[in-house]
Amino acid sequence: MVMKLKKYIRTVYDFPKKGIEFKDISLLLANGKALHYTINEMAKLAKDADIIVGPDARGFLFGTPVAAKLSKPFIMIRKQGKLPGEVRSYDYGLEYGRDILEIQKGIAKKGQKAVIIDDVLATGGTLKAIIKLLEAEGVEVLRVIVLMELEGFDSRNMLNCEVKNLIYIKKGE
Repeated sequence: MVMKLKKYIRTVYDFPKKGIEFKDISLLLANGKALHYTINEMAKLAKDADIIVGPDARGFLFGTPVAAKLSKPFIMIRKQGKLPGEVRSYDYGLEYGRDILEIQKGIAKKGQKAVIIDDVLATGGTLKAIIKLLEAEGVEVLRVIVLMELEGFDSRNMLNCEVKNLIYIKKGE
């Protein structure tokens, strides 16, 4: 059975700032069947990974249950200052300014194969930063899996890895 997940994504205009069309996943998260389907589909695409990686916070929502379903480790990527111990940092630009992402050093092991799971692929800045962090730790990124990919950005080409989406959203949808 193929579920039409687009009906669970709502567009909120001018959020978090004017000119942005924010894709709200609240309806999907609030529907148990849609959420279950989403996790199962992502898990099918991630089964060959050694580790599942997700960024704070919406990547945690999908990545953690996928990792649990597959009995794989989940590795957190967080904003600067949110992880204890020694960390590796990556400073990058995004559509709202600049940010710094971090991973705990040594939590991902050299030679492991990773799948990154997140909610959306738009400009690709966050996902590219995560790939750079993982590569610096000696981890190979097999693919990126996102709930939705937005049309109008050429970000899939800048990631230099396979990209899978459950939903492709065209401009104006």
